[in-house]
Amino acid sequence: MSIIQATTRETKTKGQVNDLRSTGNVPGIVYGGDLPNEKISITTKELKNLINNENFLSNVISINLDGKEQKVLTRNISFDTVTDEPIHFDLMRIVKGGKIILEIPVKFLNNELSPGLKRGGVLNIVRRKVELKCPAENIPTELVVDLEGLEIGTSIKISSIKLPENVTPTIQGRDFVIATVAAPTVVKEPEKPAETAEGEAAEGAEAAAEGSEKTSSDGDKADGEKSKEEDKPSSDKK
Repeated sequence: MSIIQATTRETKTKGQVNDLRSTGNVPGIVYGGDLPNEKISITTKELKNLINNENFLSNVISINLDGKEQKVLTRNISFDTVTDEPIHFDLMRIVKGGKIILEIPVKFLNNELSPGLKRGGVLNIVRRKVELKCPAENIPTELVVDLEGLEIGTSIKISSIKLPENVTPTIQGRDFVIATVAAPTVVKEPEKPAETAEGEAAEGAEAAAEGSEKTSSDGDKADGEKSKEEDKPSSDKK
């Protein structure tokens, strides 16, 4: 669990907040539970390290504020539209006994041990995150799917994932699919464009017409020559 050093801030005006940022700190607020909201700040470096952690919005972190530790979740981070630097953050206290709705990432293991994937199958991921209702003191960091032994055609549903105690999906009433091991994609030969096919047909028809015309012309010529022979007067034998 990440532990971040936080400092109570007394800023009241926009100028004071800007001065705080100019010294390499980011203003934020901690809220939730029975305690009042607390205005705090942490260093820009620490906040960036938090952002760079995988799935930081669902990871429980601990802040050390005035010597006391509080478990919190990052609920929002605002960024400067020009510099893309973080300029404000919101943290929510984790209150024991409460429940929180979070999107928890899904992690897939043992791809190399799946016979279906070995034979060219494809892992088709339907949901990379699943929205869960979790007890504040029992928030999973990820949902693990073991692909070992899975064949082509297998559907991995939420019921096949072991959830922590008292953790339930927000989608109720159906066993929804997380991923499938699909058959390999077959690449089909592209069909010949219609224009090309029509052009070839036209060329064939034109060639046939030329051949027919030539045959007709040769026939007419032969008939003409034959007529001349018939019209030629025959010589009488003396």
